[in-house]
Formats: sequence, structure tokens, C-alpha cells
Amino acid sequence: MQVRGNPHRLEEFITASTGDAKILNPILHADSASSEITSLVFDGLIDRDENLRFRGRLAERWDIYEEAYFYINPRAPVNGGKVSGAGPLRDLILSYRNTPGKAAPPLTGTLDNIRDIEIIPPEKGQTDIRIPGPDTDGDGFPEPVSVRVRYNRPPRLKITLKKVDQDFFSNLESILGKGYFETFPSADYIEILTQGYEDRLQDIARRVVPPVEHNPVIVFYLRKGVKFHDGHEFDAGDVKFTYEAIMNPKNLSPRTADYEPVKRLEILNKYTVKIVYKRLYSPAFGTWGMGMLPEHLLNAEALRKEAESKGMDPDKFTLRDSDFNRHPVGTGPFVFREWKSDQYIVLDRNEDYWEGAPNYKSYTYRVIPKPLNQAFEFYGGAIDNYAAQPHEVARLKKDPRYQSFSGLSFGYTYIGYNMRRELFKDKRVRRALGMAIDTDKIIRYVMYDQAERITGPFVKQTDYYDKSVKPLPYDPEGALRLLKEAGWKKNSEGWLEKDGKVFAFTLITNSGNELRKSILTIAQDSWKKIGIDVKTDLVEWTVFLGKHVNTGNFDALILGWSMGIDPDLYQIWHSSQTGNNQLNFVGFKNKEADDLIIKIRQEYDYDKQVQYCHQLHRIIADEQPYTFLYVAKWTAVLDKKIVIMERLPSGEKRIKRITPTKTGNYMFYFNKWIKLPFEPVFEAG
Repeated sequence: MQVRGNPHRLEEFITASTGDAKILNPILHADSASSEITSLVFDGLIDRDENLRFRGRLAERWDIYEEAYFYINPRAPVNGGKVSGAGPLRDLILSYRNTPGKAAPPLTGTLDNIRDIEIIPPEKGQTDIRIPGPDTDGDGFPEPVSVRVRYNRPPRLKITLKKVDQDFFSNLESILGKGYFETFPSADYIEILTQGYEDRLQDIARRVVPPVEHNPVIVFYLRKGVKFHDGHEFDAGDVKFTYEAIMNPKNLSPRTADYEPVKRLEILNKYTVKIVYKRLYSPAFGTWGMGMLPEHLLNAEALRKEAESKGMDPDKFTLRDSDFNRHPVGTGPFVFREWKSDQYIVLDRNEDYWEGAPNYKSYTYRVIPKPLNQAFEFYGGAIDNYAAQPHEVARLKKDPRYQSFSGLSFGYTYIGYNMRRELFKDKRVRRALGMAIDTDKIIRYVMYDQAERITGPFVKQTDYYDKSVKPLPYDPEGALRLLKEAGWKKNSEGWLEKDGKVFAFTLITNSGNELRKSILTIAQDSWKKIGIDVKTDLVEWTVFLGKHVNTGNFDALILGWSMGIDPDLYQIWHSSQTGNNQLNFVGFKNKEADDLIIKIRQEYDYDKQVQYCHQLHRIIADEQPYTFLYVAKWTAVLDKKIVIMERLPSGEKRIKRITPTKTGNYMFYFNKWIKLPFEPVFEAG
């Protein structure tokens, strides 16, 4: 069948975005455009299937278990002192496990979970430990310092469990006695060598000689024969290298927080890695969906050679400086071909992809800043999919030429306030700013009702989101009362003033996003009505990220988060993540929130995790570091000639409709998409 125009057009998938990618490296990027490209060029060890269950990618299979440790406590006699020492304690625990009926639930389940018990002999040595130091900037969050310690650790038991058990030690106390672990005298086994920290003995001792340790373990068995795009085989060394590159502080990876809980990563053989965690960390497994980097192209020797070839100092040259970030090499379904800044990125299909080559021969990502121009290109067939603007949804859903997919986004749009600025340190001010904006009006007239109100940081469709938290009311008079409480009063010219200074700041967002531009105007107008002098600025996307967001160089900004379903918010909200190139760029710091974020990370009980999330939601909603605006509804439109084409073992081709997953991801089967020269006819149902 003849195809009009370009005969290869059916074999190309062309998409468009308002902004360009910034850095094509999965461990370094922090923007959605870069993420979209790297997801096609790189593979992780695992991902989620269409039913949200984890499935293997570069890892074929895995084991998850736990190594639990505890020291023998000389101050807590067991059975009236009849049992002491590592050997007798081990035998006592095993006797309970091996004698039916000797232990009652829940101890029975705990003992049945034991695979092995090993005695670890005493250890002597020295170590440096990082602890909170002086509060140099007076914000209540001390800077860390390093303290040298000499230790003389007593014997301990290592208990290998078949699966992670966060209640293991509390249940074990029914054998060893209540308080057995709590009363362990950690301070008896260390000596502080760094002067000036003797008063921190108890805290330091518990870190160096902890009474108990939960060490969850993941063992990944890698898929053999997978090749990087340059033909080099992927193996365990690449996994280790990727982890170490993330943790290398010189690289400034925004992913560091996800992997900080890792205690060590061991290569067991060429195709097997063992990852041991320092503590309970419930999101651990999901983090290994990170795209894997090629060690042979980015190791220290390769970077040194690249630095020397450019005439740069090898000691200062980092992964961020490498040309790799504009010419990536992964193991994914598409191979990088070309990137012309602010114009396009072109990928070719990986003919040797381990799961089978995609149907499309190429993938082109075009940068078209104006949605109206994107629409014209889509209607003319120059791009293949289109994110319908809110005002277009009703019409496009009825257009017989197209297939459409809709859902509620995993994320939200917000106004963020730089809490390092004196102007925004009072939560009454932040709350007042939110109350002055009619968000329902934004949803009605800017979003054409294609959005819903949101009150906090979790994905609205999940149980982690606290639906009992009410949105801020639109109440300009109430906002003025709050500002008056905070010391702001109107001067003779009608501007709010405090200590001789007018309430004035600049609100910025990225250019090319008409929705955010409209919000910018509405926010400015709303705040001016109550006496706040607001200037606005639209900044090109890469400058917006590099000059303002990543450096904290702003007063207030309009942005959005795309979220995953996991409730771990450490990177965005924990007080340790407020530095340059980190994601808590508004500088939110709250000790109670920090504690809850850690609890959420370490909790394996779903109901308790939800409870902690609701508490965190309420704290953030009360503090208002963001004015939470809305979660958008999305509608994606495709030509009806784009379908899923599966190749059966017999060689026969089967055509199917594109269907979204449970989360609304209509591109889950993208590697099987193809565009036909005619509109297919499917049987009803």
C-alpha cells in the first residue's frame, strides 16, 4: 500500500515538549524532559508492570531477606543469669525455634523466620563518625561534624531472617527479657578521641556500637548477555559503578538520598550483586529502577582521559562535565543519535535490545515551546501525540480522527516560597498569600475544570493523601488579618509595610507554559489587591532550572511535581536536602516533619505508614511552604492509526488497541506501538 508523503513516516514516532532536556544522565537529571529521554536510552534493574507489581528488567530475579544483629548485654541476665554468653544465647533462641509449642504468637512467626544464627567475635579499631555539630546559621539544624572514635566491640549474634521483620527485636524480648536491648551499655565500649565531644558520649556510642541493627538485604541476579549500545556487556560492575557514582559528592546527584541507607554493595560474581542496608528502608527495592550507567565509559580513568583531552584539570573534572551527558550510552530500547539544543533529540531503535527491538525505527523529541504550535503540528501529522490543553479537551475527545486517554495526574502545581528569605519565614505570611488567591477560579477559567484542588504533598489517588485536610479558603480579608498579626500594615499609598519596608518580591516561572503564565498573572493581581508589590518574570527553562531553582536564587516560583506512588518524600521535604542541586529548594526545615519522613521510609506496616503520611501531610499543610494549587487532569490524543502490534512466535502479527494501565499510563506498551497506513477496525468489545 502506498503512503503519501514520506514513506518512512509510519516508522518514526515524533513527540513534542515545551522545554528541552537538560542532562541525559539518569543519576543527574532533575527535569521531566531529560527523564523522558533517559527512560528510553537506559534500563534499570527492575520496574513495575501494568498492574504495578515489580518485574525484572536488567535483573532476572532477586532475593530479599534480612541480617539482624545484636550485642550480648552483660547487664541483662537471661533466665535469672543461668544463660550468658553468645553461644548459650544462640542455643536458647534455637531451642525455642525447634520446640513446637514452646513459643506463643507472635514470637512463633518471628522464630520461624530465622534461617541461621552466627556468632560474631569481638572487634577492636578506630572510626570516624558524622554527628550534628554546632548550629552555625541559627536555623535549629546543626551542620554535621566528624568525630574520631576508638571502639572495643563485644561479641554479637548475627541472625539471618528469611524476610524483613521490623518487629524482630521487640518480639525476641519475650525470650531475652524486657529491656534487654535498651539497657545495653554502648558507652562502655568506646573512647572519644576528638576533643570537645566528651559530653556526646551516649549519642556517639549508640551510633558506633548500636545495641541492635536491622540490615535488609537485596540480592539481584542479573540478566546475562545484555549489551550496552556500544556492544560492551552489562554486568555487576556497572551496578556497583552506578551506585558509587550516585554517592560520589563531586557528582552532585539529586538521587543521593535514595541510596544513602545502603551500607555496602558487594559483587558476588559477574552477574550477582548483594546490597546490604544500614537500617530498615521500605522504599529500598523500588530505587533500583534507576537507569544503569556503563562503567567502562565513565570510570576514573575514562574521565581523566576526557579531561586531559579538553585541557581541563582531571582532579576537578566530574561526571557532570562529561560529554556523555549529551551523548548517552545505555542498554535501553532506543540508541541516542543526535541532540540539537532547543530543537530536537533523535533516538534510533536498539536492534539488539534484550527484550526485542521496538516496532518504531526512530523516536524524535521536538522542542516546540508554544502549545498552539504543537497543536498545529499535531493536526498536520508532524507529531504523533499531543497533550491537549484544558480548553481543547471536550472538542478533541469527540473528534473521530483521534483516540484519547485521560486521567488525574500523579503530581500537582504549586507556588513555592523561598523560606530562607526573611519575608517568608512566618507561616502566617505564607498562609495569607495562599488565602489571597482564588484557586477555584484558576481551576474553572484557566484549567476549564480539568483539575482538582490539592492540599498536600502526596499523590491524591493514594491512601497516603489525607483527604480530611481542607483547602485554604479564598479569603482576602482573612489574609489581611493574618498579615496584620505578623506586623504588616498598609501605608499611605496602600502597600503593606513593616519596619519601614514595603512587602515586595518577585514571582517567577518558566516561559513556554501558558497555564503557569496565567497563574502568574492571577497571583500577581490577587496579591496586589491586598497591598503586596509583586513583580513577575518568565525565564527560559534551562536558565530557570540552572540559575534559579538549583541554586535557590528566587523569592517565589510556580512549578509542578510529577510524583511516583511511593510515599517517600525525603528528597523534596527533608531538611538535609536544601543545598544546591537538591530538591528541597524552598528550604523547608521542620524537625517533626524530618522525623516522620524517616519513619515513613523505615515503616513496613502499610497502615502505620499511611498514618505517618497523614501526620506529615497535616504538618506541611499547616506550614504552607507551598501554596498547593491543583492536580491537573490530563488528556493525551493520538492518531487512531497508532496501535499495538505484537509479533507472535509463529511470525504472525496481531493488532490490538492501545489501553492504559491501572495508573493511566497509556504508553506502557510503547515498544510495541506502530502506525498503520490505514485506520484499523476492531471487533466490538
